[in-house]
Amino acid sequence: MATDDRSRFRMRFLLFSSLYLSVSLAVDRSNFKTCDQSSFCKRQRELKLGSSVYRALLDSLDVTETRASLQLMNEANKIPLLLEVYSLKGNMTRFKINELNPLRPRYEVPDVLIEDPQTLQLTVTGKDEESVELSLGGNHHKLIITAKPFRMDLLAGRDLVLSVNSRGLLMFEHLRKRKDSDSQKETASDGGSEKEEEEAHMETEEKIDKAEELEKDKDAEDEPGMWDETFKTHTDSKPNGPTSVGLDFSLPGFENVYGIPEHADNLKLKNTEGGDPYRLYNLDVFQYELYNPMALYGSVPLMLAHNIHRTLGIFWLNAAETWVDISSNTAGKTLFGKMLDYMQGGGETPQTDVRWMSESGIIDVFVLLGPTAKDVFKQYGSLTGTQAFPPLFSIGYHQCRWNYNDEEDVRAVDAGFDEHDLPYDVIWLDIEHADGKRYFTWDPNKFPTPKNMLQELDTKRRKMVTIVDPHIKIDSGYRIHNEIRSKNFYVKTKDGSDYEGWCWPGSAGYPDFTNPEMRAWWSSMFSYDQYEGSMSNLFVWNDMNEPSVFNGPEVTMHKDAVHKDGWEHRDVHNLYGLYVQQATAEGQIQRSGGNERPFVLSRAFFAGSQRFGAIWTGDNAAEWDHLKISIPMCLSLGLVGISFCGADIGGFFKNPSPELLVRWYQMGAYQPFFRAHAHLDTTRREPWLFGEENKQLIRSALRERYALLPYWYTMFYHAYRTGEPVMRPLWVDYPEDVSTFAIDDQFLLGSAILAHPVSEQAARGVQVYLPGKGVWYDVHTHQVHHAPQTMYVPVIMSSIPVYQRGGSIVPQKERIRRSSECTLSDPFTLYVALSPEGLAEGDLYLDDGHSFNFEKKNEFLHRLFTFSGGVLTSSSADPRGRFDTLAWVERVVILGSAKPATVSVRLAGGEETPLDFQYNAETSVLTIRKPAVKLSSDWSITVR
Repeated sequence: MATDDRSRFRMRFLLFSSLYLSVSLAVDRSNFKTCDQSSFCKRQRELKLGSSVYRALLDSLDVTETRASLQLMNEANKIPLLLEVYSLKGNMTRFKINELNPLRPRYEVPDVLIEDPQTLQLTVTGKDEESVELSLGGNHHKLIITAKPFRMDLLAGRDLVLSVNSRGLLMFEHLRKRKDSDSQKETASDGGSEKEEEEAHMETEEKIDKAEELEKDKDAEDEPGMWDETFKTHTDSKPNGPTSVGLDFSLPGFENVYGIPEHADNLKLKNTEGGDPYRLYNLDVFQYELYNPMALYGSVPLMLAHNIHRTLGIFWLNAAETWVDISSNTAGKTLFGKMLDYMQGGGETPQTDVRWMSESGIIDVFVLLGPTAKDVFKQYGSLTGTQAFPPLFSIGYHQCRWNYNDEEDVRAVDAGFDEHDLPYDVIWLDIEHADGKRYFTWDPNKFPTPKNMLQELDTKRRKMVTIVDPHIKIDSGYRIHNEIRSKNFYVKTKDGSDYEGWCWPGSAGYPDFTNPEMRAWWSSMFSYDQYEGSMSNLFVWNDMNEPSVFNGPEVTMHKDAVHKDGWEHRDVHNLYGLYVQQATAEGQIQRSGGNERPFVLSRAFFAGSQRFGAIWTGDNAAEWDHLKISIPMCLSLGLVGISFCGADIGGFFKNPSPELLVRWYQMGAYQPFFRAHAHLDTTRREPWLFGEENKQLIRSALRERYALLPYWYTMFYHAYRTGEPVMRPLWVDYPEDVSTFAIDDQFLLGSAILAHPVSEQAARGVQVYLPGKGVWYDVHTHQVHHAPQTMYVPVIMSSIPVYQRGGSIVPQKERIRRSSECTLSDPFTLYVALSPEGLAEGDLYLDDGHSFNFEKKNEFLHRLFTFSGGVLTSSSADPRGRFDTLAWVERVVILGSAKPATVSVRLAGGEETPLDFQYNAETSVLTIRKPAVKLSSDWSITVR
């Protein structure tokens, strides 16, 4: 690069940085595209309803044991497509649409599916000139394919569940040659040699040349944005021309859809008619706006639809820029209006229509047929994996800011938590800890002895996280950069040189994480001999991995940059952050010899990211609305498999008032990932800096979190095993209660805890909805409340409205320790909340909290607790597990109990022994003291 160019870029970088560091500015929306500014989205949206040009050639139908296939013909340009249909084990259906004879391969997303889905046999159960009927795997689901215009209808029994292309919006832009530039053909990326391409596709090119003579539409060159596209100062060369794909789905009977994170919006997705669609394109959005469909840091193309009869999912497996339109025939109607229609027997059947539009790739769709929400979670987990089972420390409290200045600052903050009797597990270091923002290094002046610092934390059983971002400082004296360049591992420009952009270190290269060899090398850099100064209690944070490129289009990488095998960045963009987190997590596992569970926090994500660690909601602000939006943002992530979610406590930008900070700690204590973080320019926020009263309120919230760690850990185990979200909307457990469908200011933790943290300034009360037909107990006062009901709950600054469901048993540890690891041998208290029928059930999962021995050696305990007929019983929920632990039960608290005459305990094969107890008649709470039973033993406690 010429000196003048470097100077210009340096000035632009400094200007960008000054804007980025200013906390007085909100997002500059002009930096990010609207649908009208995205040529493929605009073209897709201009397609008229009901004008499908596609016809299914039923005579081409071919049915084997594993799939059904047939051709779809575009009757306007005579380009044939191939439709493939698969019935999958677990009540799922997959269909793919690709060009029958593409000029070159189109991108199909790798590495997201954990294995090839198991297929079931398809059979033809009916056929005529206009349609064909397929039985999907011999179950009660059928697929009817209509020839002209092409349409697919999926039925469960006689009920229509979903229709495909019923509005005629299938659009598949075929690969083609640019007529006015033969050189374009030579530079097009193809994933193979020119000779192989010529031999494999010569006949296809002749067909397409002939077909293009019959093209009814204007020549491609006449359409703006087809072969190149300019946004602001950046031009995307589009060497392969227009390649977008789009398809519509109609959902009769559904008016509530959720998912497709990440957006700072309500849980229930909105009608996008008259505005922009929801956008899925991983971007570094500075101080993002709320309640709009703009793209943010991550993308998961999974949507859930729910009504009182069924939950289903649509998983659109495409990693390119994607837009999602939603429309509904009930949009704008109030709940009262809908009920009136129902009572009068009039009105339309509710229907939601969804349209997916992606810039490149193929159409690859999984329909997850439920029929329950928990079935959908299991189905999606079987495809993309479940939430990684986190080490225990990572679900404790994390203390972070940009930046803790040096080793002395770290020691002072660490000591402050002990001095003020506040538990915490992890202290974090942001980009300033490294030597000139060269990742995998330490600033020699600020952090000269990192091992000593880590060892001091380790003696207190605490951890540290350092940031390792995927932009690498271009510096000939930097080992990491030199090795990546020597191995040719950087992403390339369209001209073949290493792609360079600007980020925190200045001029930076971007490793090609789509390359498995690059990922393996990156993983090796986390070994103790490569990451100098690291220890086993050092973990990692991947930020800026959208990837963020300060001087790139939309603050990210150029779409015509080139990855391994010639694939363009446009094809793989939303995968980049997943690959970074994957390589980092695998590096932590490798450094331990495969024994230790990793912890990696990532900002960018895609479908499958849940397998590799935690996600946070990015650069939020110290504002009440940002506190409130953290609930639907994390609920949306949980619905698509990513349970380990949280928001920066206090807000990243700006300075929170003491009231807002306290409320944020109370909120964070009941969200899965619990980390305080703050911008470089904010005032210090350690919990003891806001006065004694506020410190006590924060301490109380922290202690509530730590007391519930056994329950949190058990929920994460279930998420790992089943895919069920830890933090979930009320409708997941109460699917027939329409009052829950739009609630996103309260949530469930598992099935036993309901939380409605205060998110309004100067609040004097909150409206809490209690679902179900039983009872809920206030966890602080033990007062019983009957459901279903909406109740006004008065609040003061110490209030965190939290309720335990009647019929549940929740384990807690109530001894105060400095960190989670210090509690491993501490005794348990069981909170038994009785249903009106006098029943309760719960479980507890326990292992060493950090290794893979729970899988490799079955070193775990999974205990089931049941209360029935006045007897509390402990038994094994999984007899495979064996774990040597000193843990025991020191207290049992039974909510909703009558006063007993006696309480006794019996060990397996032993005699009954009387126990001391205390009964509170005012609250109907029975406390049984020191039953002293081992957690690993079978026993029963009888209340007479």
